[in-house]
Amino acid sequence: MPSNLDNKIEFLKGIGPQRAALLNTELGIFTFDDLLNYFPFRYEDRTSFHNIMEAHENMPYIQVKGRIKSMSMVGEGNKKRLVALFADGTGIIELVWFQGAQWILKKIKTNVDYIIYGKPALYGSKLNIAHPEIELLSEASVHRGLEPVYNTTERLKNSNIDSKAISKLQKTLVNLYQLSIEENIPLYLIKEQNLISKENALRQIHFPDNQEKLSLAIQRLKFEELFFIQLKIVRTKLSRKRDTYGFVFKNIPTLNEFYKNHLPYELTNAQKRVIREIYKDMGSGKQMNRLLQGDVGSGKTIVAFICMLIAIDNNCQACLMAPTEILANQHYNGLKEFADKLNMPIALLTGSSKKSERAIIHENLINGSLKIIVGTHALLEDPVRFNNLGLAVIDEQHRFGVAQRAKLWNKNKTTPPHVLVMTATPIPRTLAMTLYGDLDLSVIDELPAGRKPIKTLHRHDRHRIQVFGFLRKQIEEGRQIYIVYPLIEESEKMDLKDLTDGYESISRAFPEYAISIVNGRMKSEAKDYEMKRFLKNETKIMVATTVIEVGVNVPNASVMVIENAERFGLSQLHQLRGRVGRGADQSYCLLMTKDRISADSKVRIETMVKTNNGFEIADVDLRLRGPGDLAGTQQSGVLELKMVNLSEDAELVQSTREIVITLLEKDPELNLAEHSSLKNNLNNHGKQKINWSVIS
Repeated sequence: MPSNLDNKIEFLKGIGPQRAALLNTELGIFTFDDLLNYFPFRYEDRTSFHNIMEAHENMPYIQVKGRIKSMSMVGEGNKKRLVALFADGTGIIELVWFQGAQWILKKIKTNVDYIIYGKPALYGSKLNIAHPEIELLSEASVHRGLEPVYNTTERLKNSNIDSKAISKLQKTLVNLYQLSIEENIPLYLIKEQNLISKENALRQIHFPDNQEKLSLAIQRLKFEELFFIQLKIVRTKLSRKRDTYGFVFKNIPTLNEFYKNHLPYELTNAQKRVIREIYKDMGSGKQMNRLLQGDVGSGKTIVAFICMLIAIDNNCQACLMAPTEILANQHYNGLKEFADKLNMPIALLTGSSKKSERAIIHENLINGSLKIIVGTHALLEDPVRFNNLGLAVIDEQHRFGVAQRAKLWNKNKTTPPHVLVMTATPIPRTLAMTLYGDLDLSVIDELPAGRKPIKTLHRHDRHRIQVFGFLRKQIEEGRQIYIVYPLIEESEKMDLKDLTDGYESISRAFPEYAISIVNGRMKSEAKDYEMKRFLKNETKIMVATTVIEVGVNVPNASVMVIENAERFGLSQLHQLRGRVGRGADQSYCLLMTKDRISADSKVRIETMVKTNNGFEIADVDLRLRGPGDLAGTQQSGVLELKMVNLSEDAELVQSTREIVITLLEKDPELNLAEHSSLKNNLNNHGKQKINWSVIS
């Protein structure tokens, strides 16, 4: 029998069909359970009062008891506003309403005791509060405490469903209905972890008695959220390792020949460690599902090639799928250099490949003579069939959808290929343990020998003449320059350096040098032409948009200038910086910004100047942006956490994972009586939009 938590939200007192439809579309609230699990995003402390005399503009919110001494309409036309003088015996503060003035005039009276709540701000020399909350002291609750504040939308507010209305609905739900809130975590774990009950946690999260009880509710709900995420991830990983068989690759004669006779440089210890981890997986008889994380320039491509040789040495084929043609071309050129030394057949398949080329590639894949194929989404097309695909390498895998990747695995009808997922986007450990927790993780945390750390400098627009002087000196010494702009054409709304204007100003500043220009709107042939000119050192400066974030490898380019650097995210800045520093010369990254930038932008710029460590940068990025935007997950709705903050809750992420691993080692199928609640709740937990498939 379904519990009353399954009741449709329209049947809650005070809602009805119309408001229910709005809650459905705006907040995804369909049932009583959805509402109960719609948590406040902050709390207003109504336990204490301030005096007007001690108020200042840097205070977040203040609560004051006092009286309105006078009210008057000020200004004309669209700038008309209602101003009330509010006094508490220690001073006077202005209350201002820009909208709803007539309604406020009818509602409030002078010389009557009120409680006001709002954020003080300075207007000229006067302190004011715009649109304060106001209630009669005589009608105010005696027990004032921590009041929940819920996220809402304009459409909901227009239908009088604001934060207070949602709080009122929560109160109705909790007080009027005997809710069947069953415990979903084993009792022994609740005791071991000193957690409060689920029912108590839900009551306290919406209506906390005090800060201590609110903290206990948050602790319980955070643990529960991470516990079920990790339970699904680890269970998936263990079942895949147990049930999904894979090719057994043991023979490596070609790999040995390449390693002894053709290896272009000594591998780093990190690369050697990663190759050993992958080789062990590929010989285990279980399908490999491994994430290879390596900073820009750490040498992932040669690791991928060596892993491909393992598959080829065992009568299989290998493919590498990249999200863009530029990146696919980059990988193809890099791998072909290695493959040619072994006379190993390799081909490139993209949307730009000619029909005649495609036909030959399709035939050679089917008959098995083509051993390595590099491509974009074109590899997923139905005509692309393999003789025996043994290894699928996917670069920057967050740029591909699950259904797309699944098509690649299904190219083999019997044994699934081993899977190596690569990313140059450093992923914080906490995010890796959640978002990519069902993959085994390998990290190349060492740059090749001889690479000098890139020097990153912050310069303002007023330093442009000195910057141009520095660039000229670098070119005279034989170096090449990237200059990256955030836009292609001038925008009226945003005062940014646009590419077209930038190209013209650079051409005027450096008339004696040939300049390349590249942007995402150009046709592939034009882009390739400009990039080849730059690669051949025929042009000294490349003016570009972020299209060069990935896919350009020019060892002679030693300076990266990023215009309006305050407009870029940390991950993107780090990726762009990685385009230089690929040769033996000292490389530089110049971050150009306006004189005044936001606090977050300042943190990003300072982080870039301070460190080249991608994992440190990723941790700061996670703190600034949250897990959603990182690695492109916000767009796909991959990880939507209600309570957990991955940048703050790293220890809890680790501890819940260890608890889950211990539990599943003891009871992998959750058949023990003490785990019956887990089995019942596992599939429905939190309605999270997380893809827990074995496809990673």
